[in-house]
Amino acid sequence: MKAPHFTLAGALALATLPLLVATTVVPAAAETALQRKEGWFSVLTDYAKVRAEATIPPKKGVTIVDSRPTARQYDPGHIPGAVSLPDSAFDKSVDKLPADKATKLIFYCGGVDCMLSHESAKKAQALGYTDIAVYAEGMPDWKAKGGPVAVSAAYVKKLMDEKQPYTLIDARPKRVTDKGMIPTAIAISDSEFDKNVDKLPADKTALLVYYCGGLDCVLSDASAEKARKLGYTNVVTYPEGYPEWSKLFGAGPTAAAASPQAGAAARTEAVLVAGKEKGSVTVASFEAAWKADPAAIVLVDVRNPNEYAAGTIKGAINVPMGELEKKLTTLPKDKPIVFVCGTGARAGEAYDTAKMFAADLQVAFLDATVKFAGDGTATMTQK
Repeated sequence: MKAPHFTLAGALALATLPLLVATTVVPAAAETALQRKEGWFSVLTDYAKVRAEATIPPKKGVTIVDSRPTARQYDPGHIPGAVSLPDSAFDKSVDKLPADKATKLIFYCGGVDCMLSHESAKKAQALGYTDIAVYAEGMPDWKAKGGPVAVSAAYVKKLMDEKQPYTLIDARPKRVTDKGMIPTAIAISDSEFDKNVDKLPADKTALLVYYCGGLDCVLSDASAEKARKLGYTNVVTYPEGYPEWSKLFGAGPTAAAASPQAGAAARTEAVLVAGKEKGSVTVASFEAAWKADPAAIVLVDVRNPNEYAAGTIKGAINVPMGELEKKLTTLPKDKPIVFVCGTGARAGEAYDTAKMFAADLQVAFLDATVKFAGDGTATMTQK
């Protein structure tokens, strides 16, 4: 058998082959780049940048606008926190835009062939808004890259009315769901998620709709993400949740008979006045006591670390609700402890947990809507 015969020309050809292969890939990659189209708005943004801005609670100073038709496209699926302002109704609905013309506006619609977001962006610019961008790839790209999807109250109501298959899940604590839930919902508190996985449908393609206490509540987002990690592929949230639903359609049925004990005294200093919910203290009495002597009270923010880092009440310590049971022994027994969160839901759950596992602690909670300013202050509204 003869040995292979190599020539200099053949060796050179082989040596250059990887380079030739590499150069053939470049045009293919270039073809996938986003090509600007005639009539597009001058400033574009992309998935990564929009994903960073699309948060629940909604990020201050940012408004995301869905320019698609409301009923057919926004209602069944949109970027969480986005407002519906169809381009066809732009002039009639400009009140949905923020009053501050310096607010960052991000418009999107149905992808690169959709001009609605570009047209709306131009109209907003004409109104004097100065920080505008268009997410040209829009909702198709958002879904393809795994961005979380939200639905509207109208869509949830449509599911009910048409008796379509879905599982509606209330991620709030039991003490809150006992007072009322959206009809057809089942209660699976986010903190009890792992213990109630058997309540979820066996079919991983089934539609799961999570909600909680409104745009300031992160529990539904957290539970939805846990469901996705379990392999569920059709998971959405209704971010506006129970507060909006009750305004639109009235309060829903209770999950169980509630037994509020109005005026029940919490084991706290006398300066803290008991609220109408068992274990709660009034906002007015807390604010007065905190102002007079903050060192006399242990204020525990039970929100997640990222929420706490974004803004809390100066002097509050952070013990996330999911870690509270394990850390109850680190809390002092000689001072009143007041739990706080953004909606009162997790704070109330913290109170219940403390009473169950550490009855010797002097605990209470704020049943209030709390807006954290980010500078160590907060505005509280009594429920």
